[in-house]
Amino acid sequence: MEHIEREAMEFDVVIVGAGPAGLSAAIKIRQLAIENNLPDLSVCVVEKGSEVGAHILSGAVLEPRAMNELFPNWKEEGAPLNVPVTGDETYFLLSDTKAQKMPYWMVPKSMHNEGNYVISLGNVVRWLGQKAEELEVSIFPGFAAAEVLYHEDGTVKGIQTGDMGIGKNGEPTHNFTPGYELHAKYTLFAEGCRGHLGKRLIAKYNLDKDADPQHYGIGIKELWEIDPAKHKPGLVMHGAGWPLSETGSSGGWWLYHAENNQVTLGMIVDLSYENPHMYPFMEMQRWKTHPTIKQFLEGGKRISYGARAVVKGGFNALPKLTFPGGCLIGDDAGFLNFSKIKGSHTAMKSGMLCGEAVFEAIAAGVAKGGDLAIARVLEGDDHFDKELTAYTDKYNNSWLKKELYNSRNFGPAMHKFGQWIGGAFNFIDQNILKVPFTLHDLKQDFAALKTVDASTFKPNYPKPDGKLTFDRLSSVFVSNTVHEENQPAHLKLTDPSIPVDVNLPKWDEPAQRYCPAGVYEIMENDDGSKRFQINAANCVHCKTCDIKDPSQNITWVTPEGGGGPNYPNM
Repeated sequence: MEHIEREAMEFDVVIVGAGPAGLSAAIKIRQLAIENNLPDLSVCVVEKGSEVGAHILSGAVLEPRAMNELFPNWKEEGAPLNVPVTGDETYFLLSDTKAQKMPYWMVPKSMHNEGNYVISLGNVVRWLGQKAEELEVSIFPGFAAAEVLYHEDGTVKGIQTGDMGIGKNGEPTHNFTPGYELHAKYTLFAEGCRGHLGKRLIAKYNLDKDADPQHYGIGIKELWEIDPAKHKPGLVMHGAGWPLSETGSSGGWWLYHAENNQVTLGMIVDLSYENPHMYPFMEMQRWKTHPTIKQFLEGGKRISYGARAVVKGGFNALPKLTFPGGCLIGDDAGFLNFSKIKGSHTAMKSGMLCGEAVFEAIAAGVAKGGDLAIARVLEGDDHFDKELTAYTDKYNNSWLKKELYNSRNFGPAMHKFGQWIGGAFNFIDQNILKVPFTLHDLKQDFAALKTVDASTFKPNYPKPDGKLTFDRLSSVFVSNTVHEENQPAHLKLTDPSIPVDVNLPKWDEPAQRYCPAGVYEIMENDDGSKRFQINAANCVHCKTCDIKDPSQNITWVTPEGGGGPNYPNM
């Protein structure tokens, strides 16, 4: 395409992603601006989902610590934290019929949930969005941040939103609308796990040079409405074991009793799994047939489905948080505390700490004789710090760092020693004696996959019954996933020959199985040869392919803004 003239909009702060981290940062900046008589400090949030909360997917049990700090009177203000935890149970599934309930004292303290709330994170984020708008934050849903913009000196200048109305051939259609350039003093990236711009920034500025490799899981979730007689509001259930234990894979499951006779349930499968025949979506489906789970679901109805990669490297895998002109916050950096199976309060806190640093830097720049007029910033105006190292300082002196540091061995112990020995190690580390050393997990998740020749065990996955267990296409349907059909595929292959020529013979092309939305298929041509088909319209934006492809040949980029799932109450 020839050069396109784009409209530029100027803000003091641009935030990419209207999730817990991005909105908490926006709210904190505007709270401080109003309190300190800088009411004109402008904050813009862009969100690729069709509305705030559309792409938010989490368990979720919320630890309210960060919420208490951001909105001390959140109850009076109507935050949707309506179901306090009333019961906390942990199970090990020994087989397809047997389970062992773990004594409460044996469960690592980090997994205890007294004082927490069963929530829909999507609804909490929608509420945070309303609070941000009340503080005059400009929120643009349906606008995907497609590119990072740079000044000539390599400093981040802002972002460009994606063009609308580009056809599959890459050329503008009759309804083409160019994307906008959004310029800012500081740009905060809060895209969630494996953010596609965050990934580029980490590589460009070598932010992970002193960190362990990041690790991930795939979280697959369903929302059910169940028989009121079986509903126990506030009951929190976690567990591990079968069926993942059959393939030697690690991960765990949850079932939370929410409000309105609804339960949220699902499974997180560590993407360090080795068996190429393992099929995370079907593992989650057959897990529901276990009596411990099935007892709640029989007679109920599935309402929604979704999937999302989960960042779980924790403290050891955190990259450098700042670079000239911007910062990484929330799961774009990797703040989830996997030992608690929680990341919402940590994401919020990272956004709040960054928001404080942003405000203080802007206020200091104004005090030195700077100007809130964006045109002077970072282009000959040295009143404003280019890199917000104060954000890192605030993190280093916060409860957030202490919490993540105390849980630094949880994931590596499970990966190195397995669920039994690793679980015993974590019990000692979390409940009895903090070990004085740090375990490291240095193998990338994609590199863990064994070839088909080295993986003789092939799980048997029964055909879904459409009542308790389901196939992927019917699941994607209830995720309300919609994309503009006439647009370039947002799943890019570096080498289109690799899926058939390399991945198929070596690993039976695992994209057919690790994708929870049926995006990737191996098809047979009329002459008997094979081809790799990408059904990009099915994509629920989970990012698993970008992480797990053993050839690292797939890159997820953002599709046209507003596309993807639309999760209700998820």
